[in-house]
Amino acid sequence: MYQISAMLKTTLLAISIFFISHNIDAQPLSVYTDVQNQVMVWDNGVIRKADYLLPIEIKVGRIAIPYIDNSNNFKVYYRGGVRKLNAGFTNQFQSSDCLIPFVNATSLSVFDRGEVKNLSRMCNNYFAGDSLIVYLDGRTQQFNAYYNGEIIAMEPFLAAANNGVSDVALKSNIAAYVNYANQFHIFFHGAVINQEAYPVSSFKAGRNTVAYVDANNQFKVFNDGNTQVIENFPPQSFEVGCDMVAYVTIDGNFNIFHKGKVYKMGFFKPNYQVSDFVCLYQDPSGYSKVFQDGISTTLEPYMPDKYKAHYNSVAYFDRNNVLKLYSNGVVNEVTSAINPGENNWSLNYDVIMYQIGNNFFKFYYQGTEY
Repeated sequence: MYQISAMLKTTLLAISIFFISHNIDAQPLSVYTDVQNQVMVWDNGVIRKADYLLPIEIKVGRIAIPYIDNSNNFKVYYRGGVRKLNAGFTNQFQSSDCLIPFVNATSLSVFDRGEVKNLSRMCNNYFAGDSLIVYLDGRTQQFNAYYNGEIIAMEPFLAAANNGVSDVALKSNIAAYVNYANQFHIFFHGAVINQEAYPVSSFKAGRNTVAYVDANNQFKVFNDGNTQVIENFPPQSFEVGCDMVAYVTIDGNFNIFHKGKVYKMGFFKPNYQVSDFVCLYQDPSGYSKVFQDGISTTLEPYMPDKYKAHYNSVAYFDRNNVLKLYSNGVVNEVTSAINPGENNWSLNYDVIMYQIGNNFFKFYYQGTEY
């Protein structure tokens, strides 16, 4: 096992506590358009009108909702109000827990908790997570990170020369990439970690976590500053979430790594999906289960046909067309008043929005219906 210094671990712990207290516990949002095509936002149990016309494009973040309105203006709903960022210039944008990156022509900017910052006037490529953006600056020829309100140089000009950074994996608060010298680096909480001196064959990232196969074909997990060899051979498949890696070993065992411990689920190759803090899978008996925080919870004696997973939750319809929600170890019935459809319900973070009739919308969050 590789370990980072005690001083760095103390710093990482302090930063982690800051982000947990400021972001992860924030009240999530949801959004819908009513029968009059007005944009309505559910915010902490209150419905607020954000816009009067159907937007061209809209995305939901945890604390902000960016969208391009009917007149091609780029706007952000944030803390009860709507702010217009520009008129007709934004050609792409993303949403996340905290950051809203957007591109005007080739100029990359970010909406960060109410403040707009320009990161690059000539951005060739970028990757965004909940609290981290990494990008290639075409003018400085540097591979940079935007993190905690600051621009940090990750790789010098050689990164841009001859397409020198490749195979970037970024999720939430961590980025992994291969640099111009074929070295495997991880950017975590403001620092570049020289993870491997030789090329790796595959890697994926999740919050606090990177899983990869090294040059010796060992399967390793970097989690919260520590690196462990969890298998001596490459897995058949693997998915990465928050402090979690679900994988099928070379000999057909289904295992889940969570916060330094490997849970041996059994000898089977399931259908499985990792989304943030949860792993949905089907056991050998056909039961659908959710693994979270070291515990598996049974949903149904079958795998639901229609389900959505996000953050701490899995929403699904059972065989009686009852919409149910698993969240933080508990399964609740939400409603039997709607039929399964792609456009009449959504799961954003841990909030379910569902539509009854033409213009009646309800929300379900933490056991309460709104």
